Amino acid sequence: MQAASRVRTFASVAPVTRASRSHKVVVVGGGSAGLSVSHQLLRSGRFVQGDIAVVDPASWHHYQPGWTLVGGGLKTMEELRRPMGSLMDPKLSYYKSGVNSFSPTTDSITLGDGQTIDYQHLVVVPGIHINYGAIKGLSEALNDPRSAVSTIYGHDQCSKVFGTIQRLRKGVAIFTQPAGVVKCAGAPQKIMWLGLDYWRRVGLYNPDRPDTSPIKISFATGLAGMFGVPKYSAELDRLRRDRHVEGLFEQDLVAVEGDTAVFAVPDSTSRVTKRFDLLHVVPKMGPHEFVKSSPLANEAGYVSVDDATTQHKDYSNVWSIGDASSLPTSKTAAAITSQAPVLVRNLLRVMEGKEADATYNGYTSCPLLTEYGKVMLAEFKYGGEPSETFNWLGIDQKVPRRAFYYMKKDFFPWVYYKSMVKGTWGGASGWLN
Repeated sequence: MQAASRVRTFASVAPVTRASRSHKVVVVGGGSAGLSVSHQLLRSGRFVQGDIAVVDPASWHHYQPGWTLVGGGLKTMEELRRPMGSLMDPKLSYYKSGVNSFSPTTDSITLGDGQTIDYQHLVVVPGIHINYGAIKGLSEALNDPRSAVSTIYGHDQCSKVFGTIQRLRKGVAIFTQPAGVVKCAGAPQKIMWLGLDYWRRVGLYNPDRPDTSPIKISFATGLAGMFGVPKYSAELDRLRRDRHVEGLFEQDLVAVEGDTAVFAVPDSTSRVTKRFDLLHVVPKMGPHEFVKSSPLANEAGYVSVDDATTQHKDYSNVWSIGDASSLPTSKTAAAITSQAPVLVRNLLRVMEGKEADATYNGYTSCPLLTEYGKVMLAEFKYGGEPSETFNWLGIDQKVPRRAFYYMKKDFFPWVYYKSMVKGTWGGASGWLN
């Protein structure tokens, strides 16, 4: 694995010839899940050159959990990205291509350029699709450098966010969260808390006397509460009330019309409108069409896998974790640190003719920035049950702490590229053998 730590050019990744388009394992997706699984499989010592293939059209790999830090002015996009090829072990075959279709009955996939790849086992981890077009007028507003509309969820728009926060001197700032699935369900309010703290520090917002503050802040969410886990939701709602942030619950952004945000509300055909001077938007998200329209998908369009083993419910040689999977937990990089070892162990056992025996308990984590210098480290498993790493020290993780802030800001980005994408980081379980 020493060679994997050196930066490589794309040309040094093993080229794929026609004769080698059959692999023991094909991994669709070169994101957090795809690289973690690929390298953990390699580290098992059971694969040689070309046995494992990774398929992904991207030229760059991004540490997306850090985009909130970019929006808050703490990092740059350039700090958080690496060339995709530089992260691949030379033993991996790398197809820089999209996927057109899956054929699980013939154990093959068809790439965007028409070529076919055969597999013994398939790991489907391409993430999810961000649908800017689902909110009318959003794409135009995001792409207009003069508008005060931004998002931390887009590579091309993320760097715009902090500028909009700095330029706002007075008026209404609205931060939105849609109903439905999103990556990292805490991120929509993380950027709000950073914005609020920035304005507090420069004298534009006083949480103790909001009536005298030139800036008013609203959190508009399509959900009924601040967060999906009751323990943390209650504390975040207390923070919202203490800091006098208006809560617009069950209000789902459907359109951006100039300086007006338009929201849908439950059980009504009417719309709620609210004028803004700054609007941070979390777009709608969902499965990629090539997954949604495939035989691998459930009714919602996600890869239909067992909640515990990560094995497909209909095709025993197909696996999925991460955002593209049907696993009923928050879609975060932290979840992948627990999911990937389960998938890898079970895949290897099935290859040996054994039953899958490793189980995933739904663990995920959301380091919620509540201000510059403090983070609430939410950790939980299936059923919204807290599963906190530091409770044995008597630490209640619903309380925002400075130590957790430096974990989020410095340690997690470091360990991600130093270890996680190389298959040696197990999150709350520590380093993997």
